[in-house]
Amino acid sequence: MIGTYAAALAVCGSSLAIGQAAITLCGARRWSWLSPAVGLALLCAVCWGTVRLPGRGITSVLIVLLLTVTAALYLRVKVDAGRGALLAGKPVALVALATASLPFVVEGHFGILGTGFNPDMSQHLLAADRLGEGVGGQLLHQGYPLGPHAIVAALDSGLGIGAVQGFSGLTIAVAVLASLTALAALAELPPLRRTAGALLVGVPYLVATYYAQGAVKETMQALFVLAFVLALRESSGPWRDLPLRFVPAALIAAGSVFAYSFAGLVWLAAALVLWLALERRLPARALLLALLAFLVLVAPEVGRMVDFQRFETFDPNGPGLGNLFGQISPLEALGIWPSGDFRVAPGDGAVPGFVYYLGAAFALALLLYGAVCCWRDRETAILAGLLAVVAVYAAARLGGTPYTAAKALEVAAPLATLTILLPLNLRVDRSVSSAGGAVGGTAPEEALATGRGGGFPAATGPAAGTLVAYLCVAGICSLLALANAPVGPSSYSPALTGLRPLIANDSTLVLASEQLLDEEHGVPYLAWELRGGRVCIESESAAGDRPSPGVRYVVTEGSGEKPPFPGLTLARRAAPYLLWERQGTVGGPSPCPLIAVRQARQGPGS
Repeated sequence: MIGTYAAALAVCGSSLAIGQAAITLCGARRWSWLSPAVGLALLCAVCWGTVRLPGRGITSVLIVLLLTVTAALYLRVKVDAGRGALLAGKPVALVALATASLPFVVEGHFGILGTGFNPDMSQHLLAADRLGEGVGGQLLHQGYPLGPHAIVAALDSGLGIGAVQGFSGLTIAVAVLASLTALAALAELPPLRRTAGALLVGVPYLVATYYAQGAVKETMQALFVLAFVLALRESSGPWRDLPLRFVPAALIAAGSVFAYSFAGLVWLAAALVLWLALERRLPARALLLALLAFLVLVAPEVGRMVDFQRFETFDPNGPGLGNLFGQISPLEALGIWPSGDFRVAPGDGAVPGFVYYLGAAFALALLLYGAVCCWRDRETAILAGLLAVVAVYAAARLGGTPYTAAKALEVAAPLATLTILLPLNLRVDRSVSSAGGAVGGTAPEEALATGRGGGFPAATGPAAGTLVAYLCVAGICSLLALANAPVGPSSYSPALTGLRPLIANDSTLVLASEQLLDEEHGVPYLAWELRGGRVCIESESAAGDRPSPGVRYVVTEGSGEKPPFPGLTLARRAAPYLLWERQGTVGGPSPCPLIAVRQARQGPGS
């Protein structure tokens, strides 16, 4: 627990300080809630660039610490209304932290998020472990984006926070930073609506489902797309006279490259082109300055981006389902989907199918209303962002795989939620203001900068009722997804993966503790680690007095010299595991199932 929250605090603190310092250097003098996303993007770039230097994690941590302290000192004299903004954002951060902690509270322990839904965290842990040790792994050679892994490697080898706790802490931090970023559009609202709205935009249902899988890369990309669109919004608002007004958006785009490679730029480029078309102007000089900043940051990554385009995910003829059972409904991106597992079709769970479609129809009507309001009110950036994520999803659905289409929907969810909430909030405040006069004596510009909105009167009327209904129902759906998140083992070792070449051609029995199997979702975790071979997984207490005929190897955890069964000899020490080999003829056909990659991804027995 301590390691997880220490990692989350370190990532959030550094992101806020470094991000706001970067925005201030671009000429903005007031606090911006784009600082969490800008800071996280720069943190990815800095850690990826330094974790491979001599000293590795220690060097990376020292450089990030120096940047954070320097940024904090710089901001003390350069930023107006920063203290007030941070105080206003504090409730959002605390509620987001509590919400992101829900999987661990429900499961009763901290560990690897998502084991049982999606075992991909195993290869991410392996990549972070290899980075920390200075060893090039498979993902590194394939051009896979490793910005998040570099942050975890720095936390692990630099601060002594374990890789499992580092990834869990980073995932929690992304949920907190995404909710804070939403304040860039919602800061002028009264405290209760501000907190609820920011949390729902930061962690809508589909983002919560990917959080439940431990999919930190996808949740980071959703944050960067949301922040990029809001940065475009600021460039035509408070920053419209700044020569460097597009540089924050460029920094966010660079972060997207380090987290999602070239694929992350598809959403951002589409949003930018559509926004320029809607704005009907081309601020060429400001855009060129931003492009220059972007190219300087990502230039060292171009070769790896070229290599990554051959990755199996982009092959339409490859295993396109991943951990899915089929295509998921685009209606899930609207936030109302009462299921703890987003992969389940409507009606296959405890809730009748018509309830899904009733809630989705309500959310769809609000989305269409929100889009019309954005067009009427010249919210061109949000409208462009919405059109961009819809276009990317359509392209992924038509030309990609169900796996990539689902990710496109997850990235779209925050913008869909913002499109729903922003017009509803404005409609409530305008109706109340026209009925009751001035809004609390606080100018909208001051509220946006400081985060003070407590002077708004209580909202009433149809718009208020609709807003409350959507916030409550969509919020419950997000909480349901988080509460259903499986939490796996609390520690990780690459040793099991290292045993795969030895046991691939024979059958293997893994003896594990009841706690690992029953409380920590150990079966899918172990199956994924040993995928590609025939594997049986049993409890230590239920193993009997000899392995089944056909089993050649037995894997145990511990350091003892005594074999678990007679007739076994120690073949390999791979701490904390021991590999035992059966001597002579094993006899009989294998009793163990072949754990193919697709089966391991979806879970044994799927």
